[in-house]
Amino acid sequence: MPLLTAQFDYELPAELIAQTPALKRDQSRLMVINRTTKKIEHKSFKDLPDYLSSSDILFRNNASVLPARLRGVRPTGGAAECLLLEKVPSEIETWRCLLKPGRKLPKGNTFSGLNNEFIATIINKEEDGIAEVAFKTTNNASLVSIARAIGEMPLPPYIERKNHEHHAEDSNRYQTVYANHDKPVAAAAPTAGLHFTAEILNDLSARGIKFQDLTLHVGLGTFKPIATDTVEEHKIHKELYEISESTQQALFRPKTGRHIAVGTTSVRTIEDFLSTHTTATKAPVVKSTEIYIYPPYHFKGVDGLITNFHQPKSTLLCLVSSFLTPGSSEGITWIKEIYSEAISLRYRFFSYGDAMLIL
Repeated sequence: MPLLTAQFDYELPAELIAQTPALKRDQSRLMVINRTTKKIEHKSFKDLPDYLSSSDILFRNNASVLPARLRGVRPTGGAAECLLLEKVPSEIETWRCLLKPGRKLPKGNTFSGLNNEFIATIINKEEDGIAEVAFKTTNNASLVSIARAIGEMPLPPYIERKNHEHHAEDSNRYQTVYANHDKPVAAAAPTAGLHFTAEILNDLSARGIKFQDLTLHVGLGTFKPIATDTVEEHKIHKELYEISESTQQALFRPKTGRHIAVGTTSVRTIEDFLSTHTTATKAPVVKSTEIYIYPPYHFKGVDGLITNFHQPKSTLLCLVSSFLTPGSSEGITWIKEIYSEAISLRYRFFSYGDAMLIL
């Protein structure tokens, strides 16, 4: 039978949507779930090392979030806003973007940076509202360098900001401490990793726990709810990932401990890679994925998951439901019970919210 999208819906009080991060990254709460015993514990994220052992490997997404929201002005003097999504191969610096106000920025129109850092020309508009925009920059600077200098973090729509409030805080906190800044590829943060501090990473290393990095180019599709009546009808977003030879080898090496994925983006990367490869390659793999994980799903390479609390009717909630009870659909009922407990205990939800460890 098809899965009804309504099965992944729940009521969330608006005040539990975290608008700002915890005072310190590892002060977020941590709900620990044992899938075998069904035991649930309520801890702090700084307690994470106590639940891992020296033979475990943490697989984490090291994607760096580009401050990709650029403010500008139209020739009429009206405001313009551009969110950089993906660079397009072209002789001229061209990007796929979201524009605001979209109706007042049709094909052929232009807008410029507030201090003339760039001039942008809209060369095409797609059916989903995404535009292809060509940029001419001052002194031929790269648009990435301009974004790093003047751009704002592309916070998800449920985090409300007015007049640049929390701008400096967001620039720091909407980024993992282990992000590879040579790869500013993400349109959204891999949020499960936001809870890690340098101290926790050092503690884990001292206990013999290993890390393996991969890069998934997180797109805005991660925030797109399932709008169809059934889960299966939904068309999931496509994302590019990169997985190094070292990380591939770690996935295929005989296991002595658990493979713990930091975030759903890491899960999607690992599961897609293992669905198309039976051995490590001798070079990095760069590949697009549209893997869609929902119950019942049998996981190939993930034994534990660190994740945040996700939106109703989201593909991420489907994935976590699958992980709770691999190979069955019982996780759909259980995830509702877990989320109900989290709501009653006033956990904070979504990107800047609290975390969950599933073992």
